[in-house]
Amino acid sequence: MKRPGFFEGAGVALALSLSGSVLFAALSPVIGNGVLTRLLIAGLGLAYVLYLLRRAPEQVGRVTALAAWAAVASIAWLLAPSITLYALIHLGLVWLVRSLYFRSSLLTSLADLGLNGLALAAGIAALIHTGSLFLSLWSFFLVQALFVVIPPSIAPRTEATHAESDEDFLRAHRAAETALRRLSSTR
Repeated sequence: MKRPGFFEGAGVALALSLSGSVLFAALSPVIGNGVLTRLLIAGLGLAYVLYLLRRAPEQVGRVTALAAWAAVASIAWLLAPSITLYALIHLGLVWLVRSLYFRSSLLTSLADLGLNGLALAAGIAALIHTGSLFLSLWSFFLVQALFVVIPPSIAPRTEATHAESDEDFLRAHRAAETALRRLSSTR
């Protein structure tokens, strides 16, 4: 599967921002703002995690990751922490899914964690300066779309890695020559 791109992430950001702001506007007269905010955080978090799992290169563990997300989200809902802690829990779940499925080193996972912090700061800044939920969500998810520019792994190639790579190539080359000799001698 092809790795997701920034413009795809921007499209997801637009869809989630529109959905979140429209749902908040439509449901705020019916549901209290505190409960509605928690529902939107959980719903948008779930939608984003489902997008990440759908685009993940690994097929293994998707059901387990989704079940773990549901368990942690349910516990967070039942414990009813402050809205800030509740949002941070969901942000941590997004980071965990991205780290497990798109990262292969500690450094890139930490860079992804920094990107999550930057996304949160952008969302809060947009909300403070504009008062618009749509622009806040748009800023948050647009910065999240930048996760594709972080490489899966940051590991400098060492001499040992070069030697192992050369040895692997030579082994494959010898196996191919042997197979070619066998094919030519049987005819």
